[in-house]
Amino acid sequence: MSASIVPVLPETVALAVEILNAGGLVAMPTETVYGLAADASNPDAVVRLYEAKGRPRFNPLIAHVSGLPMAMHEAVFSPLAARLAQTFWPGPLTLVLPVIAGGSVCDLARSGLQTVGLRCPSHMAANALIAEFGRPLVAPSANRSGHVSPTRADHVDADLGDRIDLVLDGGPCDVGIESTIVAVEGDTVTLLRSGAVPADALEAFIGKALERASGSGITAPGMLKSHYAPKARLRLNATEPGSGEGYLGFGPGAREGLNLSPEGDLAEAATKLFAMLRALDARYDRIAVAPIPMDGLGEAINDRLARAAHRDA
Repeated sequence: MSASIVPVLPETVALAVEILNAGGLVAMPTETVYGLAADASNPDAVVRLYEAKGRPRFNPLIAHVSGLPMAMHEAVFSPLAARLAQTFWPGPLTLVLPVIAGGSVCDLARSGLQTVGLRCPSHMAANALIAEFGRPLVAPSANRSGHVSPTRADHVDADLGDRIDLVLDGGPCDVGIESTIVAVEGDTVTLLRSGAVPADALEAFIGKALERASGSGITAPGMLKSHYAPKARLRLNATEPGSGEGYLGFGPGAREGLNLSPEGDLAEAATKLFAMLRALDARYDRIAVAPIPMDGLGEAINDRLARAAHRDA
Protein backbone atom coordinates (compact mmCIF):
# COMPACT_ATOMS: atom_id res chain seq x y z
CA MET A 1 0.00 0.00 0.00
CA SER A 2 1.38 3.41 -0.98
CA ALA A 3 1.78 6.31 1.41
CA SER A 4 -0.59 9.24 1.05
CA ILE A 5 0.79 11.90 -1.31
CA VAL A 6 -0.58 15.32 -0.41
CA PRO A 7 0.14 18.87 -1.60
CA VAL A 8 1.97 21.21 0.75
CA LEU A 9 -0.73 23.17 2.59
CA PRO A 10 -0.97 24.45 6.18
CA GLU A 11 -3.24 21.55 7.11
CA THR A 12 -0.97 18.90 5.54
CA VAL A 13 2.10 20.37 7.25
CA ALA A 14 0.16 20.16 10.54
CA LEU A 15 -0.68 16.52 9.76
CA ALA A 16 2.99 15.83 9.05
CA VAL A 17 3.95 17.32 12.43
CA GLU A 18 1.44 15.00 14.16
CA ILE A 19 2.97 12.00 12.38
CA LEU A 20 6.51 13.04 13.27
CA ASN A 21 5.60 13.63 16.91
CA ALA A 22 4.22 10.07 16.98
CA GLY A 23 7.50 8.66 15.68
CA GLY A 24 6.38 8.36 12.05
CA LEU A 25 8.14 9.03 8.75
CA VAL A 26 7.31 11.85 6.33
CA ALA A 27 8.91 12.54 2.96
CA MET A 28 9.43 16.25 2.45
CA PRO A 29 10.62 18.27 -0.53
CA THR A 30 13.85 20.22 -0.24
CA GLU A 31 15.69 22.27 -2.84
CA THR A 32 18.18 19.39 -3.30
CA VAL A 33 16.25 16.10 -3.27
CA TYR A 34 13.25 14.75 -1.35
CA GLY A 35 14.21 13.86 2.22
CA LEU A 36 12.75 11.21 4.51
CA ALA A 37 12.10 13.09 7.74
CA ALA A 38 12.02 11.70 11.25
CA ASP A 39 12.38 13.20 14.72
CA ALA A 40 16.15 13.49 15.22
CA SER A 41 15.74 13.13 18.99
CA ASN A 42 13.70 9.89 18.86
CA PRO A 43 15.86 6.73 18.57
CA ASP A 44 12.81 4.57 17.77
CA ALA A 45 11.87 6.84 14.86
CA VAL A 46 15.47 6.81 13.63
CA VAL A 47 15.53 2.99 13.78
CA ARG A 48 12.38 2.91 11.68
CA LEU A 49 13.97 5.31 9.18
CA TYR A 50 17.08 3.14 8.84
CA GLU A 51 14.88 0.07 8.34
CA ALA A 52 12.62 1.78 5.77
CA LYS A 53 15.63 2.82 3.70
CA GLY A 54 17.67 -0.34 4.34
CA ARG A 55 20.43 2.06 5.35
CA PRO A 56 23.56 0.90 7.22
CA ARG A 57 23.55 2.28 10.75
CA PHE A 58 27.20 3.27 10.48
CA ASN A 59 26.14 5.88 7.88
CA PRO A 60 25.26 9.06 9.85
CA LEU A 61 22.27 11.26 9.11
CA ILE A 62 22.05 15.01 8.50
CA ALA A 63 19.90 16.94 10.97
CA HIS A 64 17.84 19.66 9.30
CA VAL A 65 17.24 22.86 11.25
CA SER A 66 15.20 26.02 10.79
CA GLY A 67 18.23 28.29 11.10
CA LEU A 68 21.35 29.13 13.06
CA PRO A 69 19.60 29.60 16.45
CA MET A 70 18.29 26.01 16.38
CA ALA A 71 21.62 24.71 15.06
CA MET A 72 23.57 26.33 17.91
CA HIS A 73 21.68 24.12 20.39
CA GLU A 74 23.13 21.06 18.61
CA ALA A 75 26.79 21.84 17.82
CA VAL A 76 29.79 23.95 18.73
CA PHE A 77 30.20 26.69 16.12
CA SER A 78 33.62 28.20 15.60
CA PRO A 79 33.57 31.78 14.27
CA LEU A 80 34.26 30.43 10.76
CA ALA A 81 31.46 27.84 11.02
CA ALA A 82 29.05 30.58 12.09
CA ARG A 83 30.08 32.76 9.13
CA LEU A 84 29.57 29.85 6.73
CA ALA A 85 26.08 29.26 8.12
CA GLN A 86 25.21 32.96 7.94
CA THR A 87 26.37 33.11 4.31
CA PHE A 88 25.21 29.82 2.82
CA TRP A 89 22.07 29.09 4.88
CA PRO A 90 19.34 28.56 4.04
CA GLY A 91 20.76 26.45 1.24
CA PRO A 92 22.51 23.25 0.19
CA LEU A 93 25.51 23.30 2.56
CA THR A 94 25.86 20.81 5.43
CA LEU A 95 28.26 21.62 8.26
CA VAL A 96 29.76 18.76 10.28
CA LEU A 97 30.63 20.15 13.71
CA PRO A 98 31.42 18.93 17.25
CA VAL A 99 28.33 17.92 19.21
CA ILE A 100 27.36 20.27 22.01
CA ALA A 101 26.51 18.91 25.47
CA GLY A 102 22.75 18.54 25.77
CA GLY A 103 22.06 18.49 22.03
CA SER A 104 18.86 16.76 20.95
CA VAL A 105 20.13 14.77 17.93
CA CYS A 106 20.30 11.21 19.23
CA ASP A 107 23.43 9.07 19.22
CA LEU A 108 21.92 6.63 16.71
CA ALA A 109 21.31 9.40 14.18
CA ARG A 110 24.96 10.42 14.55
CA SER A 111 26.13 6.78 14.23
CA GLY A 112 27.88 7.22 17.57
CA LEU A 113 30.13 10.02 16.31
CA GLN A 114 30.96 13.06 18.42
CA THR A 115 30.06 15.27 15.47
CA VAL A 116 26.74 16.17 13.91
CA GLY A 117 25.86 17.21 10.35
CA LEU A 118 23.54 20.23 10.22
CA ARG A 119 21.75 21.89 7.32
CA CYS A 120 19.09 24.58 6.95
CA PRO A 121 17.19 23.88 3.70
CA SER A 122 15.90 26.74 1.57
CA HIS A 123 12.72 25.01 0.37
CA MET A 124 9.65 26.75 1.79
CA ALA A 125 7.88 23.48 2.67
CA ALA A 126 10.87 21.98 4.46
CA ASN A 127 11.42 25.17 6.44
CA ALA A 128 7.74 25.36 7.37
CA LEU A 129 7.73 21.75 8.56
CA ILE A 130 10.90 22.11 10.66
CA ALA A 131 9.74 25.41 12.15
CA GLU A 132 6.34 24.00 13.12
CA PHE A 133 7.90 20.78 14.47
CA GLY A 134 10.20 22.94 16.57
CA ARG A 135 13.31 20.76 16.66
CA PRO A 136 15.71 19.10 14.20
CA LEU A 137 14.57 16.52 11.66
CA VAL A 138 16.94 13.95 10.22
CA ALA A 139 16.12 13.66 6.53
CA PRO A 140 18.30 11.50 4.27
CA SER A 141 17.17 11.10 0.67
CA ALA A 142 13.73 9.47 0.51
CA ASN A 143 14.72 6.32 -1.38
CA ARG A 144 16.02 2.85 -0.63
CA SER A 145 19.64 3.03 0.47
CA GLY A 146 22.06 3.17 -2.45
CA HIS A 147 19.36 3.78 -5.07
CA VAL A 148 18.99 6.87 -7.26
CA SER A 149 17.91 9.88 -5.20
CA PRO A 150 14.32 11.17 -5.64
CA THR A 151 13.60 14.59 -7.10
CA ARG A 152 9.80 14.19 -7.40
CA ALA A 153 7.08 12.83 -5.13
CA ASP A 154 6.38 9.90 -7.47
CA HIS A 155 10.05 8.84 -7.19
CA VAL A 156 9.55 8.60 -3.41
CA ASP A 157 6.36 6.59 -3.81
CA ALA A 158 8.03 4.15 -6.22
CA ASP A 159 10.83 3.41 -3.73
CA LEU A 160 9.26 3.79 -0.29
CA GLY A 161 5.51 4.11 -0.73
CA ASP A 162 4.64 1.09 1.41
CA ARG A 163 7.21 1.89 4.13
CA ILE A 164 6.40 5.46 5.17
CA ASP A 165 3.40 7.43 6.41
CA LEU A 166 3.10 10.55 4.25
CA VAL A 167 4.65 12.30 1.24
CA LEU A 168 4.45 16.09 1.03
CA ASP A 169 4.41 16.91 -2.68
CA GLY A 170 6.23 20.16 -3.37
CA GLY A 171 6.84 19.52 -7.07
CA PRO A 172 10.22 18.86 -8.71
CA CYS A 173 13.31 19.84 -6.72
CA ASP A 174 14.98 23.05 -7.90
CA VAL A 175 18.61 21.95 -7.45
CA GLY A 176 18.34 18.20 -7.94
CA ILE A 177 21.63 17.14 -6.33
CA GLU A 178 22.47 16.72 -2.67
CA SER A 179 24.12 19.25 -0.37
CA THR A 180 27.84 19.85 -0.17
CA ILE A 181 29.19 18.54 3.15
CA VAL A 182 32.15 20.11 4.93
CA ALA A 183 33.67 19.49 8.34
CA VAL A 184 34.76 22.65 10.15
CA GLU A 185 37.37 22.41 12.91
CA GLY A 186 38.48 25.87 13.97
CA ASP A 187 39.73 27.53 10.78
CA THR A 188 40.11 24.27 8.84
CA VAL A 189 37.37 23.31 6.35
CA THR A 190 37.45 19.77 4.93
CA LEU A 191 35.32 18.71 1.97
CA LEU A 192 33.57 15.43 2.83
CA ARG A 193 31.11 15.31 -0.10
CA SER A 194 30.88 17.41 -3.24
CA GLY A 195 27.43 18.84 -3.79
CA ALA A 196 25.25 21.74 -4.81
CA VAL A 197 27.56 24.44 -3.43
CA PRO A 198 30.67 24.25 -5.65
CA ALA A 199 34.01 23.87 -3.88
CA ASP A 200 35.36 26.99 -5.58
CA ALA A 201 32.56 29.09 -4.06
CA LEU A 202 33.53 27.89 -0.59
CA GLU A 203 37.22 28.46 -1.28
CA ALA A 204 36.51 32.00 -2.45
CA PHE A 205 34.61 32.65 0.77
CA ILE A 206 37.21 31.24 3.19
CA GLY A 207 40.16 32.55 1.19
CA LYS A 208 42.05 29.27 0.88
CA ALA A 209 41.80 25.78 -0.56
CA LEU A 210 39.55 23.24 1.09
CA GLU A 211 41.17 20.24 2.72
CA ARG A 212 40.14 16.93 1.17
CA ALA A 213 38.94 13.97 3.23
CA SER A 214 41.36 11.06 3.44
CA GLY A 215 41.05 7.55 4.85
CA SER A 216 38.20 5.07 4.68
CA GLY A 217 36.06 6.16 7.61
CA ILE A 218 32.41 7.13 7.05
CA THR A 219 32.03 10.53 8.72
CA ALA A 220 29.17 11.93 6.63
CA PRO A 221 26.40 10.74 4.30
CA GLY A 222 27.24 10.02 0.66
CA MET A 223 30.74 8.64 1.36
CA LEU A 224 29.99 5.00 0.50
CA LYS A 225 31.81 3.90 -2.65
CA SER A 226 28.60 2.48 -4.15
CA HIS A 227 25.72 4.92 -3.86
CA TYR A 228 23.02 6.70 -5.92
CA ALA A 229 23.00 3.55 -8.08
CA PRO A 230 20.43 2.42 -10.67
CA LYS A 231 19.94 -1.29 -11.36
CA ALA A 232 21.57 -0.79 -14.77
CA ARG A 233 25.35 -0.79 -15.08
CA LEU A 234 26.89 2.56 -15.97
CA ARG A 235 29.73 3.18 -18.42
CA LEU A 236 31.19 6.64 -17.88
CA ASN A 237 32.90 9.10 -20.24
CA ALA A 238 31.25 7.50 -23.28
CA THR A 239 31.08 9.57 -26.45
CA GLU A 240 28.27 7.42 -27.85
CA PRO A 241 26.16 4.43 -26.76
CA GLY A 242 27.12 0.87 -27.55
CA SER A 243 24.71 -1.76 -28.79
CA GLY A 244 21.80 -2.13 -26.36
CA GLU A 245 22.90 0.75 -24.14
CA GLY A 246 20.83 3.72 -23.10
CA TYR A 247 22.63 7.03 -23.42
CA LEU A 248 22.82 9.96 -21.04
CA GLY A 249 24.31 12.82 -23.01
CA PHE A 250 25.56 16.29 -22.19
CA GLY A 251 26.07 19.31 -24.43
CA PRO A 252 25.20 20.20 -28.02
CA GLY A 253 27.04 17.24 -29.58
CA ALA A 254 24.91 14.55 -27.90
CA ARG A 255 22.10 13.59 -30.27
CA GLU A 256 21.00 10.20 -28.93
CA GLY A 257 19.15 9.16 -25.79
CA LEU A 258 18.48 11.74 -23.10
CA ASN A 259 20.49 14.94 -22.71
CA LEU A 260 21.23 16.46 -19.29
CA SER A 261 21.70 19.87 -20.92
CA PRO A 262 21.86 20.50 -24.67
CA GLU A 263 23.39 23.90 -23.88
CA GLY A 264 26.09 22.39 -21.66
CA ASP A 265 24.69 24.06 -18.51
CA LEU A 266 25.92 22.20 -15.40
CA ALA A 267 23.16 23.63 -13.19
CA GLU A 268 20.53 22.28 -15.58
CA ALA A 269 22.37 18.94 -15.68
CA ALA A 270 22.29 18.71 -11.88
CA THR A 271 18.52 19.24 -11.77
CA LYS A 272 17.94 16.49 -14.36
CA LEU A 273 20.57 13.92 -13.34
CA PHE A 274 18.60 11.64 -11.02
CA ALA A 275 15.31 11.84 -12.94
CA MET A 276 17.03 10.93 -16.21
CA LEU A 277 18.96 8.06 -14.58
CA ARG A 278 15.65 6.72 -13.29
CA ALA A 279 14.04 7.03 -16.73
CA LEU A 280 16.89 5.19 -18.48
CA ASP A 281 17.06 2.58 -15.71
CA ALA A 282 13.45 1.65 -16.42
CA ARG A 283 14.31 0.85 -20.07
CA TYR A 284 17.90 -0.43 -20.18
CA ASP A 285 20.24 -2.85 -18.41
CA ARG A 286 23.26 -0.74 -19.37
CA ILE A 287 23.65 3.04 -19.56
CA ALA A 288 26.48 4.95 -21.23
CA VAL A 289 27.12 8.43 -19.84
CA ALA A 290 28.78 11.29 -21.71
CA PRO A 291 31.82 13.07 -20.24
CA ILE A 292 30.90 15.83 -17.79
CA PRO A 293 33.31 18.75 -17.16
CA MET A 294 34.83 18.80 -13.66
CA ASP A 295 34.47 22.54 -13.06
CA GLY A 296 31.84 24.00 -10.71
CA LEU A 297 28.87 21.68 -10.20
CA GLY A 298 30.55 19.18 -12.50
CA GLU A 299 32.60 17.90 -9.56
CA ALA A 300 29.42 16.92 -7.69
CA ILE A 301 27.79 15.42 -10.79
CA ASN A 302 30.88 13.32 -11.51
CA ASP A 303 31.02 12.23 -7.87
CA ARG A 304 27.43 10.92 -8.07
CA LEU A 305 28.10 9.18 -11.38
CA ALA A 306 31.27 7.51 -10.09
CA ARG A 307 29.45 6.16 -7.04
CA ALA A 308 26.49 5.08 -9.19
CA ALA A 309 28.86 3.18 -11.49
CA HIS A 310 30.81 1.48 -8.67
CA ARG A 311 30.06 -2.19 -8.07
CA ASP A 312 31.47 -3.92 -5.00
CA ALA A 313 33.62 -6.93 -5.85
